[in-house]
Amino acid sequence: MRDVSRSWASRPLGEVIAITKGRKPPRLVADSSRNAMPYATTSLFRSGTATQFVPSEDLPSCVVTPIGCPVLIWDGSNAGEVFVGKDAVLASTMALIKPDESVVDPGFCYLFLKTAFDELNGGTTGSTIPHVSKLTLTALQMPALPLDEQRLISGLLFKMEEAIAIQVTFATTAQELKRAAMRELFTRGLRGEAQKDTEIGLVPESWELASIGSHHSVVSGGTPSRGNPAYWTGGAIPWVKTTEVDYCVINETGEHITPLGLESSAAKMLPKGTLLMAMYGQGVTRGKVAILGIEAACNQACAAITPKDDTVLPRYLYHFLTSRYDKIRSLAHGGQQQNLNLEIVRDLSVAHPQTADEQHEIATILDALDRKIALHRQKRAVLEELFQSLLHKLMTGAIRVADLDLSALPPASATA
Repeated sequence: MRDVSRSWASRPLGEVIAITKGRKPPRLVADSSRNAMPYATTSLFRSGTATQFVPSEDLPSCVVTPIGCPVLIWDGSNAGEVFVGKDAVLASTMALIKPDESVVDPGFCYLFLKTAFDELNGGTTGSTIPHVSKLTLTALQMPALPLDEQRLISGLLFKMEEAIAIQVTFATTAQELKRAAMRELFTRGLRGEAQKDTEIGLVPESWELASIGSHHSVVSGGTPSRGNPAYWTGGAIPWVKTTEVDYCVINETGEHITPLGLESSAAKMLPKGTLLMAMYGQGVTRGKVAILGIEAACNQACAAITPKDDTVLPRYLYHFLTSRYDKIRSLAHGGQQQNLNLEIVRDLSVAHPQTADEQHEIATILDALDRKIALHRQKRAVLEELFQSLLHKLMTGAIRVADLDLSALPPASATA
C-alpha cells in the first residue's frame, strides 16, 4: 500500500501529525453520572458501548480524543489498528493521531492509516509487549493531495463503511428475529394448541418427543493418516472438518482425501442431506450443525446423523438442533477438554409435530430467515471487498474519486 502513484507528491506522515499517547486515568467508575466521560478502550471502539467512565474532576490529567481524529492501538498484538475518535478519554494502550487540519483532513488521515496496518503491525518494537514503532509511523509516505480531494475521498469511503455497518445491523436483526421465531415455533407450534410440559420444556400438546437415535443413525467419521501422501495427494473426496460445520449447507470442503484414504481409515462416505454436528471444540464450534449439500466424508469430531425413517424431516431437525445449541453444549463432559460423543448425540431429545406438513411449514419459515441472514452477509462481503479495492486505488492514485459515481450509497458521517 505504500506504492503511491508517481504523479502524486507525497510527504512523511510525521510532518503533518502530532502523536499523543493515552494515559491511565486516576479513577474509573461504572456509570456516566456527574458528567463522567467514556473511557476509550478497544472494546468501546469495537462495540460502540462504554462500560467504564472517568469522573469529570479527573479529566485534566487525561488525554481526551476529539471526535473524528484517528486513534491508533499502540500496544499489543493488534498494534497499528486504527479507529475514528470518539468524545472520550483515551486508554494508555492507544495513541491520538492529531493531523494538521490546514493540510490534512482527519478522515483522510484515518483512511490512510487503515492501509498501513500490515506495515505498522509487522514493524512493532518491544520484546514482551509489542509497540508501534514511532519511526515507522512517522516515516509513512502520505499522498499530498489538496484538502478538497482528501475530503471527497474520505466522504466516499465513509459512505462505504456506513453501508457495510447497515448490512451488519440488518444481519444481526435477522438473527435476533430467527432466535425469537425458533423460541415461538418450537414451544407453541403453528396451530395454537395447548402446551404440555416435557423434559425439554413446554411444547405443543400433540407433538411427540423422541431421541435422535430413535429415528436416526448416528456415526462419526475418521482422519486418514497425515503421514501417508497416498491418502491425501490428488484426493477428490470432500472431507469435512468441524470448523466447516457452521450453520450452513456444505457444498465444498477445504480438504479432500483419496479412495485409499477412505478405505484405510474410519472415514465413510455420507449421502447428501446428512446432518453433521460438531462434537469437539472449546470455543463456539461444539454443538453447531450443518447439512451436507454433497456426498462427503468427515473427521472423527463430527457426528453424522441420517434418518432411518420419515418421522422427522432433516431440515426440521437442523433448525430444532440449532435452537438447542446452548443446551447441547452444556451436555459435554471430559477432563481438560469437554466434548460431546455419539452416545450423547443419540440421546438428545427432539420434539416434533406428528405431521410432515407442519414440520415442513416450520422449516420453511426458518429457511426464509436463513436466506435473509445470508443475503445481508453476502452484501456485507461484497461491500467490504469493494471498500478495500477503492481504498487501495484511491490512496495510490490508480483512480480519482471524481471519476466514480456511487450516488446510490447512503449519506454517511465520519463520526458515525
